[in-house]
Amino acid sequence: MSSEQIILFALFAAVFALFLWGRFRYDLVAFAALMAGVVLGVVPTEDAFSGFGHPATLVVALVLVVSAGLVRSGAVSLIARTLVDPDRSLNTHITFMGTIGGVLSAFMNNVAALALLMPIDIQTAKKAGRAVRLSLMPLSFCTILGGMVTMIGTPPNIVIATIRRDQLGEGFKMFDFAPVGAVTALAGLVFVAVIGWRLIPTREGEGALADTRQAVKDYTAELLVPEGAEIIGKRLSEIYETAEKNDAAIMGLVRDGKRRYGAQRNTVIAAGDAIVIEAPPEALDEFRTALSLQFVDNVDQKHLELEGSGQTVIEVVVPESARIVGKSARSIGLAWRHRTLLLGMSREGQPITKEVRKTIVKPGDILLLLAPEGEADEVSDWMGTLPLADRGLAVTDTSKVWIAIGIFAAAVAIASFGLLYLPVALGLVVIAYVLSGILPLSDIYSHIEWPVIVLLGSMIPLGAALDAAGGTALIAGALVSLTEGWPAWAVLTVLMVVTMTLSDVLNNTATAIVAAPVGIQMANTLGVNPDPFLMAVAVAASCAFLTPIGHKNNTLILGPGGYAFGDYWRMGLPLEVIVIAVSIPSILVFWPL
Repeated sequence: MSSEQIILFALFAAVFALFLWGRFRYDLVAFAALMAGVVLGVVPTEDAFSGFGHPATLVVALVLVVSAGLVRSGAVSLIARTLVDPDRSLNTHITFMGTIGGVLSAFMNNVAALALLMPIDIQTAKKAGRAVRLSLMPLSFCTILGGMVTMIGTPPNIVIATIRRDQLGEGFKMFDFAPVGAVTALAGLVFVAVIGWRLIPTREGEGALADTRQAVKDYTAELLVPEGAEIIGKRLSEIYETAEKNDAAIMGLVRDGKRRYGAQRNTVIAAGDAIVIEAPPEALDEFRTALSLQFVDNVDQKHLELEGSGQTVIEVVVPESARIVGKSARSIGLAWRHRTLLLGMSREGQPITKEVRKTIVKPGDILLLLAPEGEADEVSDWMGTLPLADRGLAVTDTSKVWIAIGIFAAAVAIASFGLLYLPVALGLVVIAYVLSGILPLSDIYSHIEWPVIVLLGSMIPLGAALDAAGGTALIAGALVSLTEGWPAWAVLTVLMVVTMTLSDVLNNTATAIVAAPVGIQMANTLGVNPDPFLMAVAVAASCAFLTPIGHKNNTLILGPGGYAFGDYWRMGLPLEVIVIAVSIPSILVFWPL
């Protein structure tokens, strides 16, 4: 081995040891390794920061922003209400979501499929009160498995089809990957749903609802029934089930500006009524969206636009010296003075019996406000209140839900059929979301998991340096020598193990580029059909389950799931063993030697 190869292998060994130890955060470790590589001369200075502009890094960042737009538009809530039931057992939920993710991944890029389903899974975990880490990693793995079924489902399949065409004269067709890919994906889904999620480590006190920033659980709020709403003519008790599914409790009804006595269960809902509920902020918006209700009445509507890109949701606590103490939001002119709406009020241990916007505010009350973007601090200062920690709350603009879904679907379709490069397609989605008011410009950067971006941006140049220094070629040569004289199934097994190992370290597309020619060379040496070897590489290059850097989907869930670097192998290692055990016989059956 050359000195460059020794240094790079040592750097990778040190990086993964530190990742598994967990003493230092993964982005710091990766960036330190990159700087060490530059100082030691194994990473060219001009390539040191090339990873931050790499397509894989850009795709991860853009997908996170697009996911935020889908949440903000109400697309995620729409799909969640249609498909997801938080009362399902975790096994059933993982099976259901994993199946949807696998099918979607077969016909669209698996990164895009995860981008669509990840917010739904997070939302369902919150409603069910369980740790999102238990279902988010299984969902990621299932979307990776589903991508193996077609040529467009995952980049390695496209690369291998291209290499086959270049070296053997004809590429694979769209569904040539389906027999092996479908059998392997099904076996993986069964393992993940029944056993795999149990191997994911949990942390004491962790759960989807555990948030140290959540200073208040429920707000009392009023939601207006607009003209034409579907619930007009129904009894109030008939929407209790919808409220329960959205973690909201119906407390009563306001009609003609007066709070009616009691729960009003049998009262028939009319246009202009205000339904009184108690709910956390997220559930408040979800319940409003589910029934197409409004936060605002006709008086306040004249002073502000409730929905759109120019609004932000904040929580404030009222001290004794606040301007609003002893007054109501309506009496101090909160709407017409500052274009700010009081969405809800929390008064711990005391019921609120009047209209919320007409209720006299007391010290200690916590208010949920909808304020103009960029003016939240000014509004809070004017009221004399103290803002609570930002929880990233937002009001859903359901009028743009189909616009958001249409833009996203069109971009995915165009990219899937090779008409436009995926990062460019996602970039255009972000631009379209901003221009159409689906996502505020100020929200773009706040939704990117920057530690994850630093991790990818640092590791990609190191992987490229290993390849350029001949490290991967060294591994390939050793592999050919090692398997000389072995039976075909054993050679296929070794090829898959080595390819999977490389894919856990390098980008999966780069792994396919390196391993596919090695597979063809092995087949020629044995004098057999090279297609089984190419299929083995296709499966192994995609199935990178041991680390968060082997596949973009694993990187995407790193931040939202709260995972550590060493969490992945616990479910990923047995899954990779199952993939090899199932795919080798399948390859030999569907692609005879």
